[in-house]
Order: sequence, then structure tokens, then C-alpha cells
Amino acid sequence: MTEEPQEPPEPTEPPEPPEPPGPQEPTEPPEPPEPPEPPEPQEPPEPKISIVLADDHRVVRRGLRLLLDDEPDFEVVAEAGDVDGAQRYVRGHHPAVLVLDLNMPGGSSLKAIPTIRAESPETQIVVLTMQDGPEYAREALASGAIGYVLKEAADSELVEAIRRAAAGQGYLNPSLGARVAAEPAGPPDDLSQRELEVLRLIALGHTNAEVAEQLFLSVRTVETHRSHIQQKLRLDSRSELVRYALTRGLVDVD
Repeated sequence: MTEEPQEPPEPTEPPEPPEPPGPQEPTEPPEPPEPPEPPEPQEPPEPKISIVLADDHRVVRRGLRLLLDDEPDFEVVAEAGDVDGAQRYVRGHHPAVLVLDLNMPGGSSLKAIPTIRAESPETQIVVLTMQDGPEYAREALASGAIGYVLKEAADSELVEAIRRAAAGQGYLNPSLGARVAAEPAGPPDDLSQRELEVLRLIALGHTNAEVAEQLFLSVRTVETHRSHIQQKLRLDSRSELVRYALTRGLVDVD
């Protein structure tokens, strides 16, 4: 048996060639990122008010330091316990404000005020004291202090007084200021009439014996009066007594 011849397979059509790619549209380059905005310029911080604190009681200084340290614009740069230390620290730091107690070892704080102001003119002085007599305030301000605060009112008044002093503005305890305005200026510490008589004669150049003879007193009594006068006025020598009497018109030099 013979096999029938098979028909050859029909030829297949070749696949159509792929279409050539068309022209591509040019792509735009990506936009560069925007530069970050520059930071806003910051104002420089306000300079702090530098302070030297002078009081002979350590406990008082500690309390005042706590009060002042609570103010962000205050900087206590030094503490002193006597007049010499206050002058030394002012010379070294030239602070904006010196807080000065009137009664400290090392001499009279009142007499040191003109010297401190001369050595450091940019330093303003705020007196902080228990002395509430108008005569003390007058003398402190006349000597060159710009502020006068009573210790009993320090919690409520010292911060304001320091800020005003740093700005060149004066401060006087309000109740004390009213008394200063109401009471006429006169010898500090209410010198008695007899003490005024002794002071006038001393200022005119009389010795203790001559004063005793003119006032019909004993020399010892005159010496006692003179000692009291010097203690009340915080003066040490005859020349200071003479200058005090002259500046307050207690003697006639004509």
C-alpha cells in the first residue's frame, strides 16, 4: 500500500516590519528648585545693665542679688562689703549703676560719691539706705547720686530706680520726696541750737577753750558737743566742719 503524497504547506506571509518611530517632541528640562528664603535678620540683644552692689551685710546683699538676678536685663558684675571695695570694683568694671549703702566700713559713703563719679563718670549711683531723713537724701543727691531708695521699699522700688538711673533719670522715694519738698533745707540730723552755736564758733576758727569761754561752758562740754556734731554730720576734721558751715550759710565770711 502506498502513501498518498502530502501537499506542501502554504507559504506564510512574512510579518510586517514595525513602523519606524516618529519624531519625539523635545522635553523641557525640569525647573530648578527655588532657593530658600534668607533668614530674617535678627536685632542684636539689648545690652544688659551692669551693676555693682555695695552693702556691708552679706545677708542683705544675698537678698538684693536674688531680686536683681530675676531681671533678664540686669547683670550684677561685682559685690562689695565696704567703701574701698565699692570704689575698686567701679574702677575695674565701670558699671552702668552702683547700688551704694550709706553706712559701710572704710569711710563715709557720702564723701566717696564725688570721687566715684569722677573716676567713672558713666556710672550712676543709687543710694540704698535705712536713713529716711530728708537731709540725708539732699546731701546724697547734692554729692552726685542720681537715686535714693529706702531699704524698706527695696523690693518695690530698687528695680525701677536702677532702670531710671541707667537711662540718666533720677529717682527719689516718693514719700521721702514729699518731705524733702515740704521741709526747708537745714543742718542734717536736727542739730540742737547749742550744737549750732558750737559749730559756728569752730568754723570761725575758735579753739575749744575759746568756744567754752564765749558760751560759758566747760571745755569738756564743748568737746562733747563737737563729738556729737561730727557723729551726726559724719565729718572727721575741723576743715570739714568749716566747709560744711560755709556751704550751708551758717557763718558769715564777709
